[in-house]
Amino acid sequence: MRVGVAIEETWSFFTEVFEDLKANHETSLFKRRFTRSPWLQSWLNNYLFHHDMERFLREHDVVFFEWASELLAYATRFPKTCGIVTRLHRYELYHWADQINWDRVDRIIVVSQAKKEEFTQRFPEQAEKIVVIPEAVSLNKFSLQEKPFGFDIGILCWLTPRKRVYELILAFYELNRKVSGYTLHIGGGRHPRFGDYYEALRHLVTDLKLEDRVIFYGDVTDAPAWYSKIDIFISNSYSEGLQVSPMEAIASGVYCLSHRWDGAAELLPEENLFQTENELICKILDYAQASPEDQKARKQRLLNQVQDRFDMQKIKVQIRSVVEEVGERATR
Repeated sequence: MRVGVAIEETWSFFTEVFEDLKANHETSLFKRRFTRSPWLQSWLNNYLFHHDMERFLREHDVVFFEWASELLAYATRFPKTCGIVTRLHRYELYHWADQINWDRVDRIIVVSQAKKEEFTQRFPEQAEKIVVIPEAVSLNKFSLQEKPFGFDIGILCWLTPRKRVYELILAFYELNRKVSGYTLHIGGGRHPRFGDYYEALRHLVTDLKLEDRVIFYGDVTDAPAWYSKIDIFISNSYSEGLQVSPMEAIASGVYCLSHRWDGAAELLPEENLFQTENELICKILDYAQASPEDQKARKQRLLNQVQDRFDMQKIKVQIRSVVEEVGERATR
């Protein structure tokens, strides 16, 4: 089967999926060409994009779009010549979904039941095409770190308003007023579009006199080593697809708590979810006061769920099966 792959955003969630497709099928990657002609740059680049995308679609039995964004929106303008599968994570639903001709798409993989319901509300006529396959973690990249509880809390993400790191710092301040000795580890770099947010975080830490209690790491290149520093990982977002960093933390032997963003209940059990700042503080203190045996048991329950539901070795096969089903239908 001739499988085409189109991706221009991050490969963070896709490398293993791509390698699996390559190992099982004749697979090629779409590459947009650019010219720097001083006179014809815009016109020529548009022509090359149009020509190359049309040919790419014709030359493959099925094309997989890892993000339901610009490339898919453009591809669905052409007459249908191949099967099309896409994976919709989160942001595409708010930035690109209305620009896509969904009638040209054969299967839409969404990463959570919550995203399926949201997509179906907006595009009810496409409901039968939707397949829920969650995000996944490569468990072999992480190993359990056994360490005594050290009052270390962490968050790892792009520092953007959606991740609500500002609110987490405020909650951390209140936590330390109740019980001193905690440290907050903030992993993640300054986002190019939210430099003011990054500066606000730093100023907040200074204003609250938490400089010796809050550590900013910037971009984290060695995630397993970073997770080994913390005891409790916090997801504090107001919106996610199905966040991968909590899965990585759990695979590293870290306890995890999450704000109740839509779909969080598909990632963590009820006892690990919080709505308000006070609930978060209570859940942190409850875990900190538990015996080492109880803490270990709680972490093991989370790990069992990640191994069962979010193992990349299983998820990549599920995605390939969808691609194969559409490709086989397209070649009949």
